[in-house]
Amino acid sequence: MNNTIDIRELNERIQRESSFVDIINMEMGKVIVGQKAMVERLLIGLLSNGHILLEGVPGLAKTLAIKSLSNVIDAKFSRIQFTPDLLPADLLGTMIYSQKNENFVVKKGPIFANFILADEINRAPAKVQSALLEAMQERQVTIGETTFKLEEPFLVMATQNPIEQEGTYPLPEAQVDRFMMKVVISYPSKAEEKDILFQHLENKFPTTNTVLKPEDIIKARQVVKEVYIDEKISNYIADIVFATRYPADYKLDQFANMISYGASPRATINLALAAQAYAFIKRRGYVIPEDIRAICHDVMRHRIGLSYEAEAENITSDNIISEILNTVEVP
Repeated sequence: MNNTIDIRELNERIQRESSFVDIINMEMGKVIVGQKAMVERLLIGLLSNGHILLEGVPGLAKTLAIKSLSNVIDAKFSRIQFTPDLLPADLLGTMIYSQKNENFVVKKGPIFANFILADEINRAPAKVQSALLEAMQERQVTIGETTFKLEEPFLVMATQNPIEQEGTYPLPEAQVDRFMMKVVISYPSKAEEKDILFQHLENKFPTTNTVLKPEDIIKARQVVKEVYIDEKISNYIADIVFATRYPADYKLDQFANMISYGASPRATINLALAAQAYAFIKRRGYVIPEDIRAICHDVMRHRIGLSYEAEAENITSDNIISEILNTVEVP
């Protein structure tokens, strides 16, 4: 009985604390037509302290989305265009000699911001990708002998072109795994496309207003961590992840030769964290199975290694995840 009362109180509190989500969505809706899933995933990353990898063809408002979000939250924004000749120092910063002081001083790079747009991350070589991903994981940067902590909130939204495009370097599995979610975005609908056209034909392009401070997000993160996850939901998350590692144990024998490696423990952690943030966005104080199913593809699709047999038969990680969700027992 006490547990029920606690959940009810928590639910009411989360409904109060999450009211700013509607304000953010309203502001983002002024400049972003459609792409609600992308904006929602950005918010999940922000509230659960995770980073987002977006894949899609150019021109789908990826840059505009994170720039608008940083403006809504009054946070510092950096856009870094990844190119084949980029160096780690261009990203992190370097030591430069000051003639005035007659010593070396630190010149900080664009990584020192709250919101980082790593544009076309797979156009840069591995050493630059590694420099970014170290900052993402450790939340710190070392230049010379000095280590600098990065300001919170710190969110990296990396965009990548589909791998088939020319001049791209596939991100190594260990690096891709550090992204909480990989979101694949597609073209807008015909009605949305017409709205975009009319918006751009207007004399004045709409802009977002600043409605929050970075401290509000840090405070909201603490509340998100309190979203209740029942033991049955925890078991459900573990079953989904284990089904990618040992498909035969879950009556998914057809995938035994399709998966070269299953999802890592980061997938388990991120499924739980993303589900808490998703429940918070939906103004709920507890996680339900539908929350897991809603974010499962985005959290898992980049964490499943496909074998040559899968590629030969055109089986994608999304196909495997859908089949796992259809097979694993829902609590």
